[in-house]
Amino acid sequence: MNLTSPTDTLVCDTTQLARWQSDPAYNYNRELIAPEINLFEWINKQFGEFLREIFGSRFADEYSELILVCIAVFILLLVSWFVYKKRPELFMRSGKRTLPYAVEEDTIYGVDFPEGINEALSQRNYREAVRLLYLQTLKRLSDAARIEWQPYKTPTQYLYEVRLSAFRQLTNHFLQVRYGNFEATEELFRTMRALQEEIEKGGVS
Repeated sequence: MNLTSPTDTLVCDTTQLARWQSDPAYNYNRELIAPEINLFEWINKQFGEFLREIFGSRFADEYSELILVCIAVFILLLVSWFVYKKRPELFMRSGKRTLPYAVEEDTIYGVDFPEGINEALSQRNYREAVRLLYLQTLKRLSDAARIEWQPYKTPTQYLYEVRLSAFRQLTNHFLQVRYGNFEATEELFRTMRALQEEIEKGGVS
């Protein structure tokens, strides 16, 4: 009596296997692979969908990236403008990097400012007139105990002591002429003198 039986064999159905491999429902590996996230592509996609809802798909496809670039440029300009208003000395034009201005190279004492300013104006040396006018303003503020003048202080430091818009404008004009190679003109000097008068009256915070 033959107690043995033919060995069972498994036959691989390659057609069915290929069908399963091509079916996304059986692609379990996709859950294990972290998608590569491109922030700009994601923003562009979201913004594109927003434009499609408002203007339609054709407009969104053609102009979404251009509009995004314009918005980015606008934001960059806005930030630059804000920084300029807060720190104008960062945008000064200069052939070489200079250290922050220190009043130690000038003094506010022992100087006949009215005579010096008049002499500079008579020679049309408006750059010197602007310098003397600013120092004269510091002298008057110091005499009025509105600032604590020190030879090592910079103009920017005095802005924290005299929180007036007029003084900020006066200081900005001085820095632009002193370090930014801006042209000093008679009109600029008159503007600064008007600011000086406003500062002495108390100005506007």
